[in-house]
Amino acid sequence: MTESERSTAQGPLSGLRVIELASLGPGPHAAMMLGDLGADVVRVEAPQSRGLQLGPPGSVDSTLRGRRTVTADLRTAEGLESALSLVDHADVLVEGMRPGVAERLGIGPEPCLRRNPRLVYGRITGWGQSGPLAGEVGHDLNYLGLSGALRAIGPADAPPPPPLNLAADFGGGSMLLMTGILAALWERERSGLGQVVDAAMVDGAIQLSQFTLALRGMGSWNDERSANLLDGGAPFYSAYRCADGEFVAVGALEERFFAALLDGLGIEPGSLPAQDDRDGWPAMRERFRQVFAQRSRDEWCEHFAGTDACVTPVLGFEEAARHPHNLHRANFREGSGGLQAASAPRFSRSVPVPTEIDPTRWTADRILESWSAESD
Repeated sequence: MTESERSTAQGPLSGLRVIELASLGPGPHAAMMLGDLGADVVRVEAPQSRGLQLGPPGSVDSTLRGRRTVTADLRTAEGLESALSLVDHADVLVEGMRPGVAERLGIGPEPCLRRNPRLVYGRITGWGQSGPLAGEVGHDLNYLGLSGALRAIGPADAPPPPPLNLAADFGGGSMLLMTGILAALWERERSGLGQVVDAAMVDGAIQLSQFTLALRGMGSWNDERSANLLDGGAPFYSAYRCADGEFVAVGALEERFFAALLDGLGIEPGSLPAQDDRDGWPAMRERFRQVFAQRSRDEWCEHFAGTDACVTPVLGFEEAARHPHNLHRANFREGSGGLQAASAPRFSRSVPVPTEIDPTRWTADRILESWSAESD
């Protein structure tokens, strides 16, 4: 694609109008992805933030890229009407407040859908809009704990570690919300009506666990940690410390990949227990540990390059951004707030191009004027 073609390219969601009620975590992440894919996202913020402060004053949260921001105090009649005037002309609303808060503010599903029956009202919470825990507070680790997934993560002799906040907040949260919003938009093409999408992080974390549940159902997984193929129990699916203190990731699950791993490590197959001999895994792990400790991470990666051993480096974010594969795919970008994730996935015709953070404080009237001009 030429530069001139790229400059006029639009994302696949171009023309979609999204209202984001300011929140933290999965709501802004979902709004960012919608914006990355071409949607016109307008974030409605309170005059003063009342939530968790993620960085020092003046720092930039690059998750807020790709949208215009309107300041409106929803606790006042004027601020509420300002936000609702945008809802009148929107396709999607993204809301990440605790259950009942949007209703108390007057911007819950009922008044919004009454004013705009085609609106897709996307809600994301930790516990969902109903259930015994719906009104309780929590964070990623809490939702992941209730899903059953956290119990399966980590070494057997230590507490389960927080897997950042990837699994519940974003994998089970914003991704589930995105799926629901896009499904509701597709259904609207047939019915002509919007609806409410109730996405919950605990629901999404359980969805992400389906493959593990399937393995349990087949008798191929037990609830003892570090005793299974994919939880670090298998020595051929694990990370190893190298001579320089860095790590490599080993994912040689299939028999032919395991054979390539042993060949690269210079280990005779007959000197180890069989790959599927779980009683022999501790001895196999110790052998692998000793061999990997003899070279640096980069030396091992160069040694295994081009083989089927499934050995790759464990990189920090800055290293990951410089890796030739990520450079080729343009998976990272530099922008306001430093290193950022690029838009994903890729499309054969549409070219979503993430924009920078717009520091302008827009008014609802100016947003409506711009929308009106686009419609003319």
